[in-house]
Amino acid sequence: MDGPRPREVLERLREIGARCVRGNTDRYIAEFDRADEDDEESAALAWQCAHLGETWVRWLGDLPFSLRIGDGEDALLAVHANPKCDDIHIWPDADDAFLERMFAGVPEKTIVFGHLHLPYARVWRDRLLVNVASAGLPKDGDARAAYALLTQRSGGWEVKHRRVPFDVEKVVRDIERSKMPGARRHIKTLRRHRYKELAVRIP
Repeated sequence: MDGPRPREVLERLREIGARCVRGNTDRYIAEFDRADEDDEESAALAWQCAHLGETWVRWLGDLPFSLRIGDGEDALLAVHANPKCDDIHIWPDADDAFLERMFAGVPEKTIVFGHLHLPYARVWRDRLLVNVASAGLPKDGDARAAYALLTQRSGGWEVKHRRVPFDVEKVVRDIERSKMPGARRHIKTLRRHRYKELAVRIP
């Protein structure tokens, strides 16, 4: 929720009946204190709040932390970043100790998440970990929008990642017209569409 057309995005989600979980940026917007606007990040949050309006800001704050589809261990658990919090990445090369902390006490064997804008599926022990990546800000070096389809089969959940071309320069023009704070930084990130860490973490 930090793009140039936040209200239109939420209206579209409502129109199609989407089930959503709250992400870290949604939380930042919902909890934003308008008295604190002395830096670019705060100014950007204030801009989002103003363009969304009180009703949509409240809607973001009321979103659930997680969604479960199915029952017991066979259910699919959807969260923004991980089952513990909304702002710690699960990298595809995360070690056992880290994953043990993230998934301790989680009964579901299939967990889908985002936050880290890299599409991947990883089998770790008896779990399927799926990063659905990002429709609006891919960061794996591929400028196309990313999403994932999950289908429950008799042997468990099947995952298929999909990529769809979208007009990056049109989004750039939307950002420029919006006058949103931090526009130059947003445009640079959008055009680069790649984490700097990838060269080190995933050569």
